Order: sequence, then structure tokens, then C-alpha cells
Amino acid sequence: MTLFGIEIEWTPIWLTLEIATITTLVLLVLGTPLAWWMARMKSSNKVLLEALVALPLVLPPTVLGFYLLIAMNPNGMVTETLSWFGYEGQLTFSKTGLVIGSVFYSLPFAVQPLMHAFETIPNRLLDAAATLRASFLDRFRTIVMPLARRGFLTAATLSFAHTVGEFGVVLMVGGNIPGETRMVSIAIFDHVESLEYAQAHLLSAMMLVFSLAVLMLVYGLNRKFEVKVG
Repeated sequence: MTLFGIEIEWTPIWLTLEIATITTLVLLVLGTPLAWWMARMKSSNKVLLEALVALPLVLPPTVLGFYLLIAMNPNGMVTETLSWFGYEGQLTFSKTGLVIGSVFYSLPFAVQPLMHAFETIPNRLLDAAATLRASFLDRFRTIVMPLARRGFLTAATLSFAHTVGEFGVVLMVGGNIPGETRMVSIAIFDHVESLEYAQAHLLSAMMLVFSLAVLMLVYGLNRKFEVKVG
């Protein structure tokens, strides 16, 4: 398919959006209880846990990708753990492997906004609800989630955008299999290596506009929420 007279393949784009969407959903499911635990944690080990969660922010993506590649090989820790639940497929160089790698790579972008949002919720509100015999799930659903709405929105947006732009982890864990693991960042790299600058420029411009639109959306929704609260 052509766009502005330039031949462009849409498969890497759809694959990137698919992986980013799945990763974001997984991070919200797994990151919410982790962020809540960290926000309420009083132990001195909290510093170590926060450092471990934030490690992908400073660790070179190729280093993280290398260790994930080892952990997800047929005899690796992740593969053996999933085999306990009946999963027998290949993790490396597959969509499943890309999702697992993306979850680790984007973990701090989900956990940190949620943790900061949870820390701002007054304990007295939760204690008052507890005295009315509200269960933990009721308190979380009716008090925590509405008050932490901005945290959830920020976590989802940053996780999605960060996954869309990842390169090092994708290359190490997923490789470059057309139609299977070739995401936008890899496609841009291939075009540049092949001196196909027009295709590389078009893909890069599309991702730039998309990322800017996503950030404008989240900032706009956050500001709208602030106005309502005020």
C-alpha cells in the first residue's frame, strides 16, 4: 500500500499496536496490586523494591533483552515456570515473548504513576469505609480507583507509548521475523540500513504524530479532570 506516493507496509504497524495494547492491559492487571503494595509498604526493603522496578529506566535495553533471552530459552526460568501452567509454546522470537519482554521493559512506566497516585489517598477515607464494614475490594473500587484515576490514565498511556517505541528488547527477544516479530522500530532500522530513507522517514513521522497525539490526549484529559475536581 502506498501513502503520499511511498510504498509502506502496514503489518509492522498493526503488530506494534497489538503488542502495545496487550502489554498495557497486562501491566495494569499486574502493576496495580504491585503498586498498591509498594505504596503501603513500611519496610526498609521498599527502597530495594523501588530500585528493582525502576531498573529498566537506566539499564540498557540490550542488557535487559539479553537476560530475558536467556530466561525465555527452552530451558530458561520463565519457560519452565509457564510450563507448570501447561504452556508449551516457544517464547523467544514469538509474539508471546515480545509481550513478556515488553512487560518487563515498561514495568516502571505503569507501576510508578500508580504508586504515586495511591500514596496521595488519605488513609482516613479507607479507615472510615472499613468502619462501615466495607470489604477491601469495595474500598478499592469505590474510593481508591476514582481518586487514582489520573494515575491509571498516566500509567496506561506511558506504558502504551513506551512499548510502541522500544527497540533493543524487541530485537534481542523477538528478532526480525516479518509478520511475526517485526515491529515498527525494527522496520525503521531495516529501511535505514537499506538506504530507504523515504520509507524510514514516513514511518518515523507517523510514529511521531501518533505519540504526540497520545500525549496531548492524556494531558487534555488530566486537565479536564483537574477542572472538575476544582
